[in-house]
Amino acid sequence: MKLVSSSFSLGVVAMALSAFASLPAAADPAVIFDMGGKFDKSFNESAYRGVERWKQETGKNYLEFEISNDTQRVQAIRRMAERGASPIISIGFAQASALLQVAKDFPKTQFAIIDAEVKAPNVQSVLFKEHEGSFLVGAMAVLSSKTGKVGFVGGMDIPLIRKFQCGYEQGAKVANPKAEVFSNMTGTTSTAWNDPTRGGELAKAQFAKGSDVVFAAAGGTGSGVYQAAKDAGKLAIGVDSNQNHLQPGTMLTSMVKRVDVAVYNVLKGWTGGVQVLGLKEGGVDYAMDQHNAKLVSAALKTKVDAYKADIIAGKVKVADYMADGACKY
Repeated sequence: MKLVSSSFSLGVVAMALSAFASLPAAADPAVIFDMGGKFDKSFNESAYRGVERWKQETGKNYLEFEISNDTQRVQAIRRMAERGASPIISIGFAQASALLQVAKDFPKTQFAIIDAEVKAPNVQSVLFKEHEGSFLVGAMAVLSSKTGKVGFVGGMDIPLIRKFQCGYEQGAKVANPKAEVFSNMTGTTSTAWNDPTRGGELAKAQFAKGSDVVFAAAGGTGSGVYQAAKDAGKLAIGVDSNQNHLQPGTMLTSMVKRVDVAVYNVLKGWTGGVQVLGLKEGGVDYAMDQHNAKLVSAALKTKVDAYKADIIAGKVKVADYMADGACKY
């Protein structure tokens, strides 16, 4: 294997960031996509759809940058601010510390972040109740299972992904108290978001233990999980974007997280402060379309919708891992 020198790697990063210098000075908004790229078919891509919707409706342009290295975040956000972009939207919790640092230096610039709370007067933070949507797909998974055993494959092992896992487990256990849930995380670094091979291996291991439905909350890694499910004749559940079309016929549903709506709303009218979007606000849900219609019976949909109504009405409380520091239910 031919190794690339560190000086070359740093040069590539510098060249990528220097691209900002050729951009015209503008008051356009900016979006900074995180690791995995804007076409990850998941979290980043949902954000991309939101900003593209805004562009098509308004006819205005926006600046963008895709983070490919953990060290790029501060400089990328700063360069956008220096170019006069506003608001600047950071996609993903991993940009929180970088955003806070830059926001302090540009108090008149509007910033926003998806999936994290940054406490600054010029920052709008948008959070989601992922545990509520995950509860629904957990219930759907176990009600569709022939073995009573279902699986979960997470991306990077962080509290946010544990929040998905906890909600999923609750939904499965409420729908079937005897259900067994197998859970694995892909890794502990940002590379865990883009490792389809490892995702497939984890899914296969869960299938070997009897699981016949697996939920992936792992960014680009999920594609490996979905392929493994198709190859094994099992069912998979997508995340963030509606991923039912990726492996039609074996995708039971997707836990949709409306990052696109969050980004679109920020661009339509920055407000600052913190917004939290759950089932009630339409921020999370499960996806139904032509690709999974034959997999979800009317009776199954009725049961899941009943859980949804009970959560919205407050009759069912879904434990929040990030609030409790553990999966307490």
